[in-house]
Amino acid sequence: MASTQLKLDHRAPLNNGRMIMGLSGWMDGGEVATGTVEVLVESLGAEAVGEIDPDDFYIYSLPGPMEFTALFRPHGKIEDGLVTEFVTPENQFWCAPEQNLVLFSGKEPNLHWRDYADCVFEVAERLHITSICFVGSVAGLTTHTREPRIMCGASSEKLRDEMKSFGVRMSNYEGPVSMVTYLMTEAPRREIEMLLFVAEIPAYVEGHNPKCIEAMTRLLARYMELPIELDPMRVKSDAWENRVSQAVNDQEELATQVRKLEKAYDDEVFDTQMDDLKAYLKQRGVRLD
Repeated sequence: MASTQLKLDHRAPLNNGRMIMGLSGWMDGGEVATGTVEVLVESLGAEAVGEIDPDDFYIYSLPGPMEFTALFRPHGKIEDGLVTEFVTPENQFWCAPEQNLVLFSGKEPNLHWRDYADCVFEVAERLHITSICFVGSVAGLTTHTREPRIMCGASSEKLRDEMKSFGVRMSNYEGPVSMVTYLMTEAPRREIEMLLFVAEIPAYVEGHNPKCIEAMTRLLARYMELPIELDPMRVKSDAWENRVSQAVNDQEELATQVRKLEKAYDDEVFDTQMDDLKAYLKQRGVRLD
């Protein structure tokens, strides 16, 4: 089934290759998943090598109010009465052979998770990829003024123990899961090692998060020894932090909550309840993952 949905250029396989992947959707708050892959594609000069056909994996039409169903519809554009753009979900593979690396950015599928996973693992098999690293993010009780915390999951005890030396916390979670959890349960059966890196982003900040993208890129560059120029990312990160700080300081109640988060961070209180902040965010329609 995967062969009919997967389009992959013929090319020489890698040598114990690696894949970094990010999916839009549930675990892409702040665009950390897709944004990190985008940075790596550009920085490494990676070339497009394949894609997954979207038709079998997404729901385009659902009954319900327009505000809800719009989340599932393809994107289109009409100019002067003419349709000039019609975009369905993209699932794109790139290759940076000098770094022995494949990059994958896609949209988490609504349907047929097994077939979608088969496409990812077929690329791994055909290009001799032996390890996959997923990057993502979740909203949490953290602050924009401190270094983003990154949690980790691993497909084996050996890999988990190796990652403890990289300053990431091991994830402890129970609840609804994403496509990535399914991939991680399947990876050992395919003889592939798989890692999960998840950045914790501030729940009170919406939109693109350059600081978390920089932190994730820096971690990947160190772990995989990738030649990434990080200084320009730091400039964007600092500018973003300053803009957010100015906005926060204009809201006295939010500024008070952020100071509490800063203290919890500095005191290394990772599981703080912060019920007052949760209530404050809930009143404003902000969800905590």
